[in-house]
Amino acid sequence: MSPTFASLKFWNYRLWFAGALVANVGTWMQRVAQDWLVLTDLTNESGFAVGVVTALQFIPMMLLSPIAGLLADRLPRRKLLIFTQSAMGVLAAALGTLVILDWAQLWHVYMFATMLGLITALDNPVRQTFVAEMVPEHRLANAVALNSASFNAARLVGPGIAGLLIAAVGTGPMFIINAASFGATIFSLVYMRQKELHVLPAVPRARGQIREGLRYIRTRSDLVVIMSIMGIVSALGLNFQLTSGLMAKVEFGKDAGEYGILGSILAIGSLGGALLAARRERPRVRLVVGAAFGFGVASLAMASMPTYETYAASSVFVGLFSLTMMTSANAAIQMSVAPEMRGRVMSIYMMVFLGSTPIGAPLVGWIGETLGPRWSIGVGAVASIVVAVVGAIWAMATWHVRVRYRLKATPRLQISHPWERKLAREATAQSMELEETRDKIAA
Repeated sequence: MSPTFASLKFWNYRLWFAGALVANVGTWMQRVAQDWLVLTDLTNESGFAVGVVTALQFIPMMLLSPIAGLLADRLPRRKLLIFTQSAMGVLAAALGTLVILDWAQLWHVYMFATMLGLITALDNPVRQTFVAEMVPEHRLANAVALNSASFNAARLVGPGIAGLLIAAVGTGPMFIINAASFGATIFSLVYMRQKELHVLPAVPRARGQIREGLRYIRTRSDLVVIMSIMGIVSALGLNFQLTSGLMAKVEFGKDAGEYGILGSILAIGSLGGALLAARRERPRVRLVVGAAFGFGVASLAMASMPTYETYAASSVFVGLFSLTMMTSANAAIQMSVAPEMRGRVMSIYMMVFLGSTPIGAPLVGWIGETLGPRWSIGVGAVASIVVAVVGAIWAMATWHVRVRYRLKATPRLQISHPWERKLAREATAQSMELEETRDKIAA
């Protein structure tokens, strides 16, 4: 099997991957439908209202993620996922029913967004750490990347299908389809081979366990750098559903179909980034920093595109860099922390990564509504470039990282950390010892 798809040889992960792919298609269909419902049916093209809906979905992550991470370290993860996936399906079905019956109002969407945020706050750290139970440790980075590939493969088809169906039958059925799609994930969890799961150790009850997770992160400067970059980029740059809706409707005068297609084209680059990440055995902090810088440059270029067609084409590169950044950050954190701390660390990471959205989304929506849609993308692009440059300068000064550029070498750009140079010196010393031993034997 190709190294890119190595994790699929394990039955439990293969079952999970298939179920998640179906559920992710439904999720993307609902995301498009929800934003379009608010933007066109419940308001008069209010980017701020869309931003508020996005914020309400992510506020619970800021408040509850540490507790959810502790539960992920304590409770059976498979059973917890069955509960969260079932609850999200029920919420989608309830909101879809209101929309179909023409009873939905803006406050209903706000309420359901908040409830979905509560369940998602519990679901995220469990889902992130459960990957480590389905595959061996050496396949974890590959499995994390394939999870992202599944999410973005669904993003290729979900928004496009949703856009076409919204134009034909309205937004309501998209919520019902999403509700049904959670059945695929629940099926995969129920029929897993439990004897083949690599169950992570459960953390016994004790006082101060959340503070222990925070202290652990503070002692790891690599985790602090990753979380700082991802928090800022997420708050101001990763608001694709909001900015794409504003660009499609306000800037280019397009309808739901063209809006959905933008999400699918963005996913082409995202899927490419996820598949490339699946080939890396151990992502580094430097890849996160470089991808954040590339994302900022690509977003700046996308914001300046004059037509719908050129805007859509440029979004491929935005998707490529954003997914490389997100997947590398996720895998770098999961593979570098102690197993008994993984749930708490990942929950704090998800709180920073997703919880920063409530701060940024209304601001980005207000900028788009006041200054224009292009500015809503530009502010995230500039912020991403700045935080990447600051992160790189700090790493070079604090970690004594060396950056070399050689015209006649492959790779031309080399970045090395002190511990990597130490390993190289040790390897060279061992080679010299072996050579001396061979010479003595030969003599």
